[in-house]
Amino acid sequence: MKLILCGDLVPTPETRAAFDAGDLSALFADTLPVIGGGDFALVNLECALTDRDEPIKKLGALLKGLPGDAAVIRRAGFTHAGLSNNHTLDHGVDGMRDTVAALEGAGIRPFGYGENDRDSRKTLYLEKDGFRVGVVAVCEHEYSYALPDRFGANPFDPFDTMEDIAEAKANADRVVVLYHGGKEQSEYPSPRLRRACRAMVRAGADLVLTQHSHCIGCRETYRGAEILYGQGNFLFLEQTDDPQWHSGLIAEAELGETVNVRYIPVVVTDTGICLAVGAEKEAILSALCDRSVVLQDEKAWLHEWEEFCYSMPYYVDAVKNAFRDIPEGDLCNQVFPHYLDCEAHTDVWHTIFPSWHRADAAASAREK
Repeated sequence: MKLILCGDLVPTPETRAAFDAGDLSALFADTLPVIGGGDFALVNLECALTDRDEPIKKLGALLKGLPGDAAVIRRAGFTHAGLSNNHTLDHGVDGMRDTVAALEGAGIRPFGYGENDRDSRKTLYLEKDGFRVGVVAVCEHEYSYALPDRFGANPFDPFDTMEDIAEAKANADRVVVLYHGGKEQSEYPSPRLRRACRAMVRAGADLVLTQHSHCIGCRETYRGAEILYGQGNFLFLEQTDDPQWHSGLIAEAELGETVNVRYIPVVVTDTGICLAVGAEKEAILSALCDRSVVLQDEKAWLHEWEEFCYSMPYYVDAVKNAFRDIPEGDLCNQVFPHYLDCEAHTDVWHTIFPSWHRADAAASAREK
């Protein structure tokens, strides 16, 4: 079975005209044959598709497309859309239900969500010619996740998720995990994220792709399984000078007696994306390879992660302001609990605020 697995897709003001016109060439250019070249094509839809304008209270961007965008995404060749991310609930439960309805109405099967946190744990099963693949989609705890009594995206849990993967393995020939998390703009995984992804492999995953970081990271083979830490964006144009934002990887996964994954780089255009070619393609893949070599050197990898964490002073500010007398309702009141809630942010805190016990061990390791 061949799966085409794509990263974050969001209609933005930069692509609004092309979505409204249904202009597949402007949006997807020469990626279209790749998208249509698999048995199934999956994409992470990182927004609500709704006519509502009912934004939830949150820190960060509120993302929204229109219901009609679902038909454009289907015409591009996508068969399934993952909703387990931190933006599908940006316009409330009703907005997320609108998204499900728009996708289903366009012939796209949504997955990675449910009526509550238990129902959201449903595995997506894909079948062809008697071969079955289970897809487990989870997200970190950042606004959109389902609660015991609330509709939403499937939240990652270090215990339940491993159980879900093991169950999928018992009911499928291969298992793919789509993990929406990790620190944005970090090209290397945190120690916790790397341990989590490896634990998913031990639970039965054959391929683990992490999304959400908006940059291409690094990869490794672990116990015969493929792990990619950071797939980068797919179609998510924004006016930013950050070069990381302007490229991503399509994962073309051949799943059978063996698992073979080919990474196909894409880059942004004025109206959408296209395949990277020539020197640009080579540079993207070479950088992925170089970072993956660093990942296998624990001292070098942790140095890169720590340097990234210490480059962000606002994590210290969040702690300083946590108990200040700030007017109720001020967004500043939510920075500390938000960082405490979401795994990617607590990963940074654990690095920049080590206990004496951890700090002494880290210092000794650096001296070796």
